[in-house]
Formats: sequence, structure tokens, C-alpha cells
Amino acid sequence: MFSTRKLATALTAGLLLVVTACSSQGGAQNTPGASGGPATGGKSFAIAMITHEAPGSTFWDRIRAGAEQAAKQHGIDLRYSNDPDSSKQATLVQNAIDSKVDGIAVTLANAPAVGPALAKAEPVGIPTVVFNSGIDSYQKYGAKMYFGSDESLAGQSAGTRLAQAGGGKAICIVHEQGNASLETRCAGVKKSFANTENLQVNGQDLPSVQSTIGAKLAQDPSISDIVTLDAGIATAAVQAKTEANSQAKVVTFDLSPDVVKDIQGKQIEFSVDQQPYLQGYLAVDSLWLQLTNGNDMGGGQPVLTGPSFVDAANIDKIAGFAANNTR
Repeated sequence: MFSTRKLATALTAGLLLVVTACSSQGGAQNTPGASGGPATGGKSFAIAMITHEAPGSTFWDRIRAGAEQAAKQHGIDLRYSNDPDSSKQATLVQNAIDSKVDGIAVTLANAPAVGPALAKAEPVGIPTVVFNSGIDSYQKYGAKMYFGSDESLAGQSAGTRLAQAGGGKAICIVHEQGNASLETRCAGVKKSFANTENLQVNGQDLPSVQSTIGAKLAQDPSISDIVTLDAGIATAAVQAKTEANSQAKVVTFDLSPDVVKDIQGKQIEFSVDQQPYLQGYLAVDSLWLQLTNGNDMGGGQPVLTGPSFVDAANIDKIAGFAANNTR
């Protein structure tokens, strides 16, 4: 696992250097083959990005910002669609195949439900990549690459920090039922911090999230740490903790302007950032490279975009990027 992560990190760094080099020369649209240049024969590619985004989540704004930036640089017709219902997400994948797009980038939060639809793309010559979720299953369904975090590793890393800080008991808040990535994160936390209990909430109803967490804190005063898996849920947890007059510390996955402020204000201890802007950018960029230059980055090995920790030590350096919707 170590060698794979090391390779993936190097690949990501190399890709970022390419992006930086393109920007210093006036953007990728000025490079050979970009925006329908010589390498593409003047063709503008259509790429479908299909996610399990649920209403009310701002996390996906950064995914889309990265994807749109890559699409802009390469003259790509980006077709974004989403549905938190995995069966409906699978239908969106099938619709993209039927419309004969040139490439597909998809999330596999529920791989058994969405994966079989994705597998139909390869036989008809449509390259696919998976991002954000599905690290353990993307190759099974013919995807060329995975861009995202190793959720088990990220959870274990968070649990290790809780243990080092001397925590007693943690609750891990699962805000989407059936989302394998969230369950894997919590399992990772528990692996490093054994006294961890999962708490299921309805992430599409933040007042309910706040009241459920508050009730749990009131019921069990031994809780020392609240682990949330989404920036919006983190904000609700901070409010619940305050109303319950609890001393529990809040840690979270992912960033938002509110989380940045709460880290600066010492209301949130740290964030485990999977860098969603980077995921969206690399997913689209890798498909463009596959279509225009036959590149298969990393030999099919996952490119990890996290975990990257954001805390009091580095928050001021990152705050500006978060405000720009790129972290």
C-alpha cells in the first residue's frame, strides 16, 4: 500500500506541475492539441460527469469548479448531472452512454448499483474514470483511473490524531445511508480509535442533524469527540455542541467557508481535506489526455488527493483558496 500511495502522490504532483507550466504560458488552451487544436483534429469533446450529489451540499461546488476549469482549458463540453438515488444515478450513466459522449467521470458511492451501468461504456469505446468514491471497485467496472482519497487511510489518520490528543469516546456521524465511503471513513476512525460509535443522521435535514447530535450528547456525557464527514454537518455539530453545553471536540472531513472560520475560532480542531477541486480537475483532465494522447496515468493505480490535514497551523494559508471555492 505504501508504494502505491507513493506512486500516486508523485503522479498527482507531476500533473500539478503540468497544469502550472500551462498556466505560465497563458493557459492550456495555447498548447498543442488544447481546445480542439492539432492533436484533436479540431474536435470539441463531450465529457459527462455524474455524481451522487444530494441537495444542500456545498461540497460538490468545489468538485464542479475543478471540473469546469479543466473543461475551460481544454475546450470541453462538460455535461454535469447528479442524483443521490443510486438507481437514478445509474440511469444517468446509461443516458450518457446512449448520447455517445466521449468520456465519463463518475462517483461510485454505491458501486454495486452504479458500476454495472458504467461497465457498459468500455465495450462501446467510451473511456471512464472514477473519482471521490469507489477506490476499491473502479477497476472492476472498466474505469481507467481513480482520483480521490483512500477513505480507510483517511479515517485511520483522523482516529490516530484523536488518540494522540487523549480522547475518550467518539461518535462518527454518517449523513448518507448506504454511502460506502462514509461507512469506510468511520470504520477507519474506529480502527485507530477503538471507542468510536456511529450515529446515523439525515444529512438533507440540517435542523434534524443538529437535534440528533444534541440529543446524543445529552444522553452520553462521556463523548469527547464528534467526527463529522461533511463540512455542512460539521457546522450543525458545532451548534449542537454549544446548545448541549458539551465539552466534546469537533473534527471533520472537508472544508467550507464556515469550517475555515470555525478552525480559526477554535470551534473545530481539524479538517481531513480530500481536495475536491483537485478531484474534479484531474477527472476531466485525465479523460482529455486519454482522448488526445492515449495517456493512461499511473498504469491504472489510484491517484490520492488526500488525506490532507487543515488545522490551526496552516488554516491562514488555505483560507484564501477556500474563499475562492478551490479548497
